[in-house]
Amino acid sequence: MLTGYTSRMKAPRTSARDASIGIVAVLRAAGHVAYFSGGCVRDALLELEPKDYDIATDAPPQRVLELFPRSRAVGEAFGVVRVQCAGHWVEVATFRMEWGYYDGRRPGEVQFSDAKHDACRRDFTINGMFSDPDSGGNDRIIDFVGGRADLDAGLIRAIGDPEQRFSEDALRLLRAVRFAAHLDFEIEPHTATSVRANAPSISRISRERIGMEIEAMLIGPRPAKAAIMMRDFGLDEIVFDKPLDEQPCTLLGQLDCAATYANRLDAWVSQRRPTLGVDRLQRSLCLPNAVADDVRALRRLTARAADFLTLKVAARKRLVADRLWDQVVLQWRAGVIEHSYCDSIEWEASHLRGDGIGVNPLPLISGDDLIAMGLAPGPNFRRWLDGVYDAQLEGAVTTRDQAMAWIRCCSGGSD
Repeated sequence: MLTGYTSRMKAPRTSARDASIGIVAVLRAAGHVAYFSGGCVRDALLELEPKDYDIATDAPPQRVLELFPRSRAVGEAFGVVRVQCAGHWVEVATFRMEWGYYDGRRPGEVQFSDAKHDACRRDFTINGMFSDPDSGGNDRIIDFVGGRADLDAGLIRAIGDPEQRFSEDALRLLRAVRFAAHLDFEIEPHTATSVRANAPSISRISRERIGMEIEAMLIGPRPAKAAIMMRDFGLDEIVFDKPLDEQPCTLLGQLDCAATYANRLDAWVSQRRPTLGVDRLQRSLCLPNAVADDVRALRRLTARAADFLTLKVAARKRLVADRLWDQVVLQWRAGVIEHSYCDSIEWEASHLRGDGIGVNPLPLISGDDLIAMGLAPGPNFRRWLDGVYDAQLEGAVTTRDQAMAWIRCCSGGSD
């Protein structure tokens, strides 16, 4: 018998869904209407695990703050409060109507309302449903906008007049593409016509928000479908403010799912406009420096494919040791080079890793050693250290003493 074992066990962590049901229960006990809303309802109907849960209620934000002391107002003018429950943060929003959009994104006027009006202000029918949650999982769906029928039909349809929806918030143009690609849905014809007609209005949206939508598209399950739709609707030319080539997105479609955002972005752009510079890409999408640097590095590595097998051993090892090597191989495999040639490169890379030296051994000497030898720091330091490390990679230098002798020879014998 395991004495005391039970007392040391941690209680199972409350799920995000159960925590959210608890919040709904508190609101209802206080006399308010409260439902799950938006994406979590959509995902549950598709038998997908919701990334998070949102709650819509008739309780005004101040009332929500009173009922939940562990909460914070994050958009009180819009009736949005974040509530902490059982280790989860859940967004609770008051039913509202919006109008007077003044910058292609944000409403000038907000009025708290009821569930039906709240549903009708949302973007697409599949995101406009509510559910009355049940702890047993038998949620009752409240659908004022025909979202369930469109979900069953695999359609992305704007709620009400698509021209009005897109004039209110131009980011919805990109969201239509993202949802269609992610769910493998089609955009309803009237909505699609409006997406194409309103494409230029994307220029009113902040580059940061555009970049976030593009990243979500490309790291999703169907990045090639998103890229094709961006092209067909004329959205990508607006995003990059450049005419693009009429090229298929075959490279992006063939990339392995292990490809990073930087890799997918480069694969997409390299076919739509090969000459589009990384600086332009970074400005257009507000890319973090780390992502932009990875795109630059991938382009540099990809360009070495043609002559890889003719490079010196040290140069080949440096490429194989690069942290992005596996990513560039994925791009080669997707169609940048012939598979048979890629097989040869990968065989050679495997051989180099197992030659007894490796592709990334610790250097035998450092800059401190050069200073101890009496050499003055300067531009030659990097050249000498790179040279002796290449000799180490190729097996010509195998000990510290040999490395120091190599340096003495290259530096003219000074010590």
